[in-house]
Amino acid sequence: MPASFPEWLEPMAATLTQDRFGGPDWIFERKIDGIRLLAFKNGDEVRLLSRNRLPQHLPAIADAVRALPPGDAILDGELTWDSGTYHLFDILWLDGRDVTRLPIEERRALLAKLPLKGPLARVAALDDSKPWERACREGWEGVIAKRRGSPYEHRRSPHWLKMKCEATQELVVGGFTDPQGTRVGLGALLVGYFQADDLVFAGKIGTGFDTKLLLDLRARLDRIEMPSSPFTRAKGLPRLRAHWVRPQIVVQVAFIEWTVHGKLRHPRLLGVRFDKEARDVVREAP
Repeated sequence: MPASFPEWLEPMAATLTQDRFGGPDWIFERKIDGIRLLAFKNGDEVRLLSRNRLPQHLPAIADAVRALPPGDAILDGELTWDSGTYHLFDILWLDGRDVTRLPIEERRALLAKLPLKGPLARVAALDDSKPWERACREGWEGVIAKRRGSPYEHRRSPHWLKMKCEATQELVVGGFTDPQGTRVGLGALLVGYFQADDLVFAGKIGTGFDTKLLLDLRARLDRIEMPSSPFTRAKGLPRLRAHWVRPQIVVQVAFIEWTVHGKLRHPRLLGVRFDKEARDVVREAP
């Protein structure tokens, strides 16, 4: 006997990773920039809901989903506002059956059998050995890596990983925080850039270090420590366990984007620059 058609299923969410990898254990897809949309088709009734369970009034999408052959289905995808296209990448329910426990390869095969028309499109698997390089080269938001053999989980899962294209920026170290727990050397670098005579605080960097770099940096920073903060525009600057240094050391940083408050989102250290004067470091245009 078919199970009762669900009113709602929580969508699976991807976990952000700073790793960049390929390999046969993963299926890679383009990360679509839009609004997450679940389509619930129960006979002629079609409901389109955002990931926050808010109804979306999209008649063309609803008509295209209604025209699909299954009597009932739940589809998962991303809607791009600029083109009005609904990019489907998963199926959760099909003809009275919950298919979320099936491996992703089988769910993709079920989705591939649906005759998508009009504003419906299917997200293809990428066959590139370095899909994130293609993503950044072609101006995509990033790549989603999905582990082969994995089920659909109603949570943020490590079986789906998102790699976002990164920007890079030179920044000046103006301070650092003490290490916590088993960490050695330092906790995070406090960094900024010059705007005229102001050193503008841009955030803190706590990833991208190995033990040797942590210890080497701490030794260099201890030699240029100063009693007060060099940041003259310092909104959001941490005060506890903070040390201040003369703004002399330049680092290269990768990050996802600038926040609306002018801070780095998900920064990681790429290395120390020895070929750049600190006073020449400004915020770079994208």
